Amino acid sequence: MRVVGIGLSLLAALHYYIWARLVRDTVLPEPWQTVATLAIVMLYACIPVTFYLYVVRHRLAKVLVWPGFIWMGMLLILPSWLVILDIARLAANLLGGAADPGSSTVLARALGGTAAVLAGVTGVVALIEGLRPPRIREVQVSLKRLPLPMDGTTLVQLTDVHLGPTRGRSFIETLVRRSNALEPDVVVITGDLVDGRVHELAHSVAPLRDLKARWGVYFVTGNHEYYSGVNEWISHLGTLGINVLRNERVAIGETPHTFDLAGIHDHTGHGYPGHRPDLAGALAGRDPSRELILLAHQPRAVTEAAEHGVGLQISGHTHGGQIWPFNWAVRLSQPYVAGLAQLKDTLLYVSRGTGYWGPPMRLVAPAEITRITLRAVAEG
Repeated sequence: MRVVGIGLSLLAALHYYIWARLVRDTVLPEPWQTVATLAIVMLYACIPVTFYLYVVRHRLAKVLVWPGFIWMGMLLILPSWLVILDIARLAANLLGGAADPGSSTVLARALGGTAAVLAGVTGVVALIEGLRPPRIREVQVSLKRLPLPMDGTTLVQLTDVHLGPTRGRSFIETLVRRSNALEPDVVVITGDLVDGRVHELAHSVAPLRDLKARWGVYFVTGNHEYYSGVNEWISHLGTLGINVLRNERVAIGETPHTFDLAGIHDHTGHGYPGHRPDLAGALAGRDPSRELILLAHQPRAVTEAAEHGVGLQISGHTHGGQIWPFNWAVRLSQPYVAGLAQLKDTLLYVSRGTGYWGPPMRLVAPAEITRITLRAVAEG
C-alpha cells in the first residue's frame, strides 16, 4: 500500500503541474476554469480506475481502459513539452533581464497554449505509430564460432507482444502471417507475450500454433508472464508447439553443423519457486568451442552472459522506451535500451518490442518484428 500511496502522490503532483500551467497561469475565465479543473481531476482519477479494471479483468475493461491508457501516454508527452517551453521561458527572462509581470503573464499563457497544441499533435502521431503494424527490422550479426555451413541462418524475434485488453487475436494472426513470410530457420519469443490468464487469452493466442520455422519456435518468460499465471502459460504454450526454455539449452541445426541455443527465466522468477534464472545451470557441460546464443528477456542479463562465453544475447523488455522521453528512465534499470551492442566478447540485440504495454502509443520507438541473420566469420 505504501508503494501505491507514493505512486498516487506523484501522479497528483504531475496533474497539479499540468493544472497550474494550463489553467491557473492562463487565467481562464469562469466557468471554463472550473470546467478545466474538474476535467483534470477526472483525468487523474481515471488512471487508478484503469489499472483496477486492467487487474480485475472487468467485462467492460476492453472498452474503458482505452481512454485511461491514452491519457497515461499523454502524461509523458504533455509535461515534457511544458518543461521544455518553461525552460525556454526561464532562459528568455534571464537573457532579457527582469521582465515586467504583465509580459511574463502573457508569455506564460502563450507557452502553455503552445505546449497543449504541440502535445496534442505529438499524441496523435504517437497513437498512429502505436497502432500501426510493426516494421520488419533486419539485423546482421557476425559470430566467430558459427559453423560456415550455417552462414545465413535466420532467426525471427517476437517480443513484448502484451496480448491483453487492447490487443487480441487479429494482432497475433498478423504476426504469424508476417513471420511465416520471412521463412525463418528459428522463431524466438523473448517474453511478455501476454497480459492475462490462460482462460482469458487462450482463443487469442491460438494462432501461434501456425508459426513455421525450420528448426522450431522457442520461448522464454518475461516479467509479465509472472503476473499472468506463469506455470499455466508454460504448459499451454507447449500445446501450441512452442518450446519453452526453462534454464535449458538445445542444439540448433543439422549434425554436425549446429550451435547452442539457451534460454533462462526472467529475473522476476527469483520470487517464484523453481523459476530462478540459472544461466550456469543451463550451460553446464557445454562444449565452449560451440557457438552460443542466449534468450533472456531483460538486457541486464548480458553482464552474466559475458562471463559465460555467450556469443549473442537476444532480449526485449525495454520497448525502446516506447514513448519519448521515457527511454531515459529505462536507462536507470537496463544497460542497453535498443539495438545492437557489445559487452566484452558478447553481442547483445535489444528489440524495441513487437507490441506495446499500456498506452497504445509509440514515439521515437517504432515496434518491430526482427529478422536476425547470422554470419559466420571465416578463419584467416
